[in-house]
Amino acid sequence: MNILIVGVGGQGTLLASRILGNLAPILGLEVKLNEVHGMAQRGGSVVTHVKMADKVYSPVIAEGDADAVLAFEVLEGYRYRHFLKKGGIMVVNTQEILPMPVITGAAEYPKDLAKHLREECGAITVDALAAANEIGNARTVNTVILGCFARIAGIACADLEKALEQSVKPKLLEVNKTALKKGYSL
Repeated sequence: MNILIVGVGGQGTLLASRILGNLAPILGLEVKLNEVHGMAQRGGSVVTHVKMADKVYSPVIAEGDADAVLAFEVLEGYRYRHFLKKGGIMVVNTQEILPMPVITGAAEYPKDLAKHLREECGAITVDALAAANEIGNARTVNTVILGCFARIAGIACADLEKALEQSVKPKLLEVNKTALKKGYSL
C-alpha cells in the first residue's frame, strides 16, 4: 500500500508516518518512509511517503500511484490530489490553515476545496479538528485522520492501537487512543 500524507508543519504528519511505519510489521509487511519537510517550521507544506508491501524497493510514491492520500489540511489535499490512483482512498480534514500569501493579502484562499475533492476524487472529508477538540486535544487531528483511514482501508483498530503504543509518549497514549477510536467511528 502506497500512502501519501500531506499537511502543514505542526499537524503531526511525521508522527502519523511513524505510526504507519510501526503498523507495517504488525501486518507482516516491510515499510519504507520518505519525509519532505519544506518550510514545516513556518507552517509550510509537509509531505510523507509511506510504502508498505511484502518487499519495498523505493520509498518514493510516483504521481498517480498512491493507494491513499491522507490530507491533514484541505488545500494540501488539493495540491497533492494528482498522486491518488484511480479508485484510491482520500481522507481530507476540512480544516483551512492560511498560507503566508493569503495572510499577507497577496492571494485568496480557494473556495469549496472540500466539495471539489469529494466530486473529483471521491474524497472522504471530515472535520478532524472538531473531533479532536471534542475529545479535548486539538493536536490529535492526525490520529483522528488515521482512524478514519484505517476503517475505510479495512485495518483493524486494535492493530493501529499497537502501532500507536510504539509511537507516542506514554503520557499522550490514552488521548491518542481516544482520537483513533473517534476517527474510526466517523
